Amino acid sequence: MARVGTTVVFVCLAAFGAAAGAQTQAGTAAAPAPAQHAVVKSGDLKWGPAPPSLPAGAEAAVVTGDPGKPGPFVMRAKFPAGYRVPPHFHPTDENLTIISGTFAVGMGDTFDEASMHALSAGDFVRMPKQTHHYAMAKEPTIIQIHGTGPFAITYVHAGDDPRKKTTTESK
Repeated sequence: MARVGTTVVFVCLAAFGAAAGAQTQAGTAAAPAPAQHAVVKSGDLKWGPAPPSLPAGAEAAVVTGDPGKPGPFVMRAKFPAGYRVPPHFHPTDENLTIISGTFAVGMGDTFDEASMHALSAGDFVRMPKQTHHYAMAKEPTIIQIHGTGPFAITYVHAGDDPRKKTTTESK
């Protein structure tokens, strides 16, 4: 039985290879090579204040791409312990990988710490576009966000949007 299974795998691989070779020979171009190879060491990231669309206290660093423009991007965000992002959503999918610390996420229109899922280094979460969610750093935390720009945030409750707060409100 194992011999039959191995034979089937080899036949499928050979057929796939032949089809790929035929497409290239028939004039269909192979996938274009990436524009440039990027190696980014964590110590080389340029950290600065996070965009004003996030509550004060976070830092951000773009790894590759431009989150504000169409196309793929990767960025990191650094949060102090206790940092909260109120309920919000995005027009594109949001993909997060926890680099360090503990990051908790919850779903819905009301921040409910008891219903949040705690994620640790190496864990991943995907929020499909338009999904209402919120987050909190349980300790100093770094996350990596990747997706397709333009990346934007809309708060479920307009009063939570830090871009709409006046300087007297934020003091």
